Amino acid sequence: MARNNIVVSDTSPLLNLAFIDRLELLEAQFGKIRVPEQVWEEIQEGEKGKDLLDNRKGILIEIVKVEEESLYTELRQKLDKGESAAITHAIKSNADLVLLDEKEGRQTARKHNLEATGVIGVLIKASKNEKIDLKQDLDNLKDEGFWISEELYRNII
Repeated sequence: MARNNIVVSDTSPLLNLAFIDRLELLEAQFGKIRVPEQVWEEIQEGEKGKDLLDNRKGILIEIVKVEEESLYTELRQKLDKGESAAITHAIKSNADLVLLDEKEGRQTARKHNLEATGVIGVLIKASKNEKIDLKQDLDNLKDEGFWISEELYRNII
């Protein structure tokens, strides 16, 4: 199947990049990001990062409706509503990429033949193309509460 240059995101990659003031990396790498309504609701429920993302609505973020039908319901048995909606929309729209930080979400996406990456993948790609300070950004993520194993951290830097 042909791809459509569509990138769909779950909550975590958006918030984590907002927390470290790196949303511009999404714009540089992907242009616009599709965000299911369920993901947007999760973002609106939180305090931190919400204002930064509100300012990007329509520029970086395109809100999309995802019906809670059989595929979504099946995914909800293992995943949260944001991950389920992101994967459902990615499948239905034949997306090129789905952004998910949780390991189980990425594994589920890959089982459905979707390419998946998370905030770390976005930062690694940016470190090659935009010449960001990868170590500093990973440290900032950790300071914001993002968990990364020491082994993975050492392998990346």
